[in-house]
Amino acid sequence: MPSGRVVIFAGGELSPDGLHLLDEEDFIIGADRGALFLIDHGYTPDIAVGDFDSVSPEALLLIQTGSKETISCDPVNKDLTDSEMALDLALNTQPESILLMGVTGTRMDHTLASIQMMTRALQRQVACSIMDANNYITLTGSHAVVEERGYTYVSLLPLTPEVTGITLQGFQYPLENATLKLGQSLAVSNVLLAASGTVTIESGLLLIIQSKD
Repeated sequence: MPSGRVVIFAGGELSPDGLHLLDEEDFIIGADRGALFLIDHGYTPDIAVGDFDSVSPEALLLIQTGSKETISCDPVNKDLTDSEMALDLALNTQPESILLMGVTGTRMDHTLASIQMMTRALQRQVACSIMDANNYITLTGSHAVVEERGYTYVSLLPLTPEVTGITLQGFQYPLENATLKLGQSLAVSNVLLAASGTVTIESGLLLIIQSKD
């Protein structure tokens, strides 16, 4: 399996606009309806995984015939969400990075679970991001470069009770050795001043959310 980028398409909010980001060398995993989305748009998932309880028997047959490999599980007796199963498969390839798409949407529980899931990639020292039509989310425990991606705002939110030593460079509102505690909104809606900026922290886990209306 490849050691480059793994892109996961799950069954949440998906847009064909995100498909232009795919590269020929990407390893593509479709989780549940995410696999059907890929096939409907002319892409062949390297792996389709899930309980497939949200697709019809006809669609499941299409997924099975249109994917290089299909891994299915019981929809009732399972401990992991489809997205988490896909993430486990992605981490097992020892990739350089993982991009999660279709893991946000109307189900806030699934969205929050997906955001928290990024900590598992960070523990394995694998860069992990979540992308949808309005947001690009990353997680850091040390240092991150934030690139201009067409989003309006950059917000920083602690994922641990406290994040210390926060220093921002290249932003409209700089910070120097600042501390953010869970529940504070001090670092919401910042703006990049150039093509990129840097975020450095000393302790804790910090979400970096680029967003637009």
